[in-house]
Amino acid sequence: MVRFAVFVAFLLAFAAAAASAQAQGQKPALRQPDVKGSADHPLVPRYKDSEIRAYNVEKFTEYTLIAGPTKKGPGSGRASALSERPIALEGKVTSLIYRAPPDRSSLEVFRNYQEALKGAGFETLFTCSRADCGYLFNAKMNPDVHNGLLYDKQQHYLAAKLVRPAGDVYLALYVTTDEPTGRAYVKLEVVELKPMEQQMVVVKADELEDALTRNGKVAIYGILFDFDKADIKPESKPQIDQLGELLKKNPKLEVLIVGHTDGQGAFDYNLTLSQRRAQSIVNALAASGIAASRLMPAGAGMVAPVATNRTEEGRAKNRRVEIVERAVAAR
Repeated sequence: MVRFAVFVAFLLAFAAAAASAQAQGQKPALRQPDVKGSADHPLVPRYKDSEIRAYNVEKFTEYTLIAGPTKKGPGSGRASALSERPIALEGKVTSLIYRAPPDRSSLEVFRNYQEALKGAGFETLFTCSRADCGYLFNAKMNPDVHNGLLYDKQQHYLAAKLVRPAGDVYLALYVTTDEPTGRAYVKLEVVELKPMEQQMVVVKADELEDALTRNGKVAIYGILFDFDKADIKPESKPQIDQLGELLKKNPKLEVLIVGHTDGQGAFDYNLTLSQRRAQSIVNALAASGIAASRLMPAGAGMVAPVATNRTEEGRAKNRRVEIVERAVAAR
């Protein structure tokens, strides 16, 4: 059902673009044959009359999604471009390069994909255009130096995510104009993750109390945030409520609320983000009647992992909130 909804969203968006072109008196271009053995990704149909110029599928491999602008790193040339916020992924990776029909700008093609992705339920993680993408961004998106993707004056990019029961899907969409021919080229990379076996578990107030008594701290995974944001997701309310119940049951208990991130991204950025997220939890508890003086937010960023950051499973364990006992008055 999710796949069908995505497909319909793309068809409607691209059909509207084609109808607009016909209304302006433009003749449809004759499409050249696709690369032998290639096919559109089932979740992301092509822009109308585009041709597949390159195609590759890896059943299971590593992939680094660019989720922020690039900057200059050590060394020189193309290899010195580094992403500020890379996301390390593992799964099935489908890579396609399309050549769009004549008389279509890279912006027009990009906007059609952008609207179709939004309508299909994809969440945009990062988007940029032209120089705002950063230092030698084109080099990161075109490591194989494909001829149609050499120029970056009209480049547009987005990274997006689709949550689904069969496993989350990430994608990178890069559209630019080949200056010698004036044709827009599209690079699309789709990463399909395996579904997580462990589901979010709400830790009850009694369990929180027992863990604090035994260990002085407890890790919770039921408080969720959108990517790159400090706003608490609505589905986190059951865990917030249990934490509030613990504090109401133990009115003399004071705690540190410590945010932890995985190892992806810049150190200082993650430190600040984890602090902001911890503060959001303090604000939510204070709004429920808990005295803010009993709560101290702290951001640890990536400094205290509990698992490897080389796998998605490990990074998921590292993204957590820890409740640390701060003071208990003598009974």
